[in-house]
Amino acid sequence: MKLTFTDRAQEMVMSFMDQEEDGPQALRIAVDGSPFAPNYELTLVEADSRKASDVAVEAGRFSVLVDQASVGRLDGASVDFVETLQESGFQITPDPEAVKTAVDAAAPAGELADRVRQVLDTEVNPAVAAHGGAINLVDVQGTEVFIEMAGGCQGCAMSRMTLRQGVERMVSQAVPEVTEIHDVTDHMSGENPYFT
Repeated sequence: MKLTFTDRAQEMVMSFMDQEEDGPQALRIAVDGSPFAPNYELTLVEADSRKASDVAVEAGRFSVLVDQASVGRLDGASVDFVETLQESGFQITPDPEAVKTAVDAAAPAGELADRVRQVLDTEVNPAVAAHGGAINLVDVQGTEVFIEMAGGCQGCAMSRMTLRQGVERMVSQAVPEVTEIHDVTDHMSGENPYFT
């Protein structure tokens, strides 16, 4: 397993470890949550608290313990320490291939998901493609559908109207079992948000 720490991230981990008086420390990293919105947890632990299922990674001057369930999602990731006017903290950037694998594994399946995806691919996306946008199916829970807006649709002032008058109308007509459509897009960030 490969996990890269920037010099700044290594310095910050060591400064936190130096504040501890309990002897040798290790950094434990775990990831959970959806592949679309992962939750990373970094914790200082005693170096001898390694579990049998943990994978140990050497990061220069300290060891990193990764639980078995997080290995695939953290392999190839880089860790940095960033500071902005509003906040500071560790930032983990996953390997794009690991993200794709996790997303593919989490892709919704089943008849309802297939029918909704068909509507998105044949009716909705050709319409929003003219504006550089795309609507992706993220999840299906019961009769509720979760979508994500990408490209020109992400952050667009008209995204709510696109959802209500376009996506919901087209999906409801073709797949009447769908009771609700939720937009899970982070409209404030991304590689190509509308307002940047």
